[in-house]
Amino acid sequence: MEERLSCADCAAKACDGTGGKRPEFCLTDNMPDGLLERSLESYRDGEDARILRVAATVEHDGYLKWCRVQETVEFARRMGYRRIGIATCVALLRETRVLASILRANGFEVFGAGCKAGMVPKTDVGIDPACCEIGRNTCNPVLQAEVLNHERTDLNIVMGLCVGHDCLFNRHSEAPVTVLVVKDRVLANNPAGALYTADTFYRRLRDSPE
Repeated sequence: MEERLSCADCAAKACDGTGGKRPEFCLTDNMPDGLLERSLESYRDGEDARILRVAATVEHDGYLKWCRVQETVEFARRMGYRRIGIATCVALLRETRVLASILRANGFEVFGAGCKAGMVPKTDVGIDPACCEIGRNTCNPVLQAEVLNHERTDLNIVMGLCVGHDCLFNRHSEAPVTVLVVKDRVLANNPAGALYTADTFYRRLRDSPE
């Protein structure tokens, strides 16, 4: 099947309302029937509507002024959240302790769940024994989500979970999830660095796989 062009191929950014011509493949003009209307129904009332509106006030009030940590604090406060969960990679426990101290200083209760909690060997869940070369125990994002569900957290923050493990955590979390740190062991947890250098140092990423 031929791949269709989409927002991933757009350089016009006309949809932000600042002018400019939309490309012929613009999603605004080529949307499956009923999708826009169904999305707008989500914002009429309920939690989705409230999250969207509160997020807009945080974006407005903190625009070019607040760092992501402060935005997260303000969002949680304005949503009326009380109990914050942190799903953390154990490699980021120091950063998580700092975050917890900030959240507690701002009046929140905090409960963290580390990725290696339970200490389950990788081979016990069918992972290739070769993967034990970089650590014996498996990450357990489903357990992290279930622990935070048990603690009845109002909002969960992801701190550096691995690619794929974050998918599982998000799928199983009952509370809304926001991401504070994205795991990148090579680029100091700044995966966008590879995008900014895709024409220079990381140009190899554009090469077709052999």
